[in-house]
Amino acid sequence: MLMQDIADLGPDRSLLLVDDDEPFLRRLAKAMEKRGFEVETAGSVAAGKAIATARPPAFAVVDLRLQDGNGLDVVEVLRDKRADARVVVLTGYGAIATAVAAVKSGATDYLSKPADANDIVNALLATGGDLPEPPENPMSADRVRWEHIQRVYELCDRNVSETARRLNMHRRTLQRILAKRSPR
Repeated sequence: MLMQDIADLGPDRSLLLVDDDEPFLRRLAKAMEKRGFEVETAGSVAAGKAIATARPPAFAVVDLRLQDGNGLDVVEVLRDKRADARVVVLTGYGAIATAVAAVKSGATDYLSKPADANDIVNALLATGGDLPEPPENPMSADRVRWEHIQRVYELCDRNVSETARRLNMHRRTLQRILAKRSPR
């Protein structure tokens, strides 16, 4: 990242990262520090809300689904404490409904995992009508389909019959899809 890009961060470079995937959180924190941010991390909704209340950051990257709740709760607390904060919501389960909910809660942008540090920085620093550059390696349509099926499967408590009914597909077809490895 260029020095000009670091200067674009402004005087307050505080960044809150909220994600329950510990290895991902550590990698992202290190990458964002290299890009000039002053990073603070949280592994849960409760910890994220506590930091957002005590020390509201200028920037935040929040995972949508955390083990102890919904990341949008952190976004709402942050919006109440600091209206000018730039917030990006990350999720492994990209869907239009969750993107709309994230933006309504006050998120600046919404990215599907896997998103790299450059994609996140571009989304955090995009201003007004500027749209960030499209991702270098977006998920394939097969991968998006697979992620959706996995999400519904998890929401149905891994019940194949219920998942098949909700997805309007034959149970055996769903079993074959679930038995395969994820597409790239």
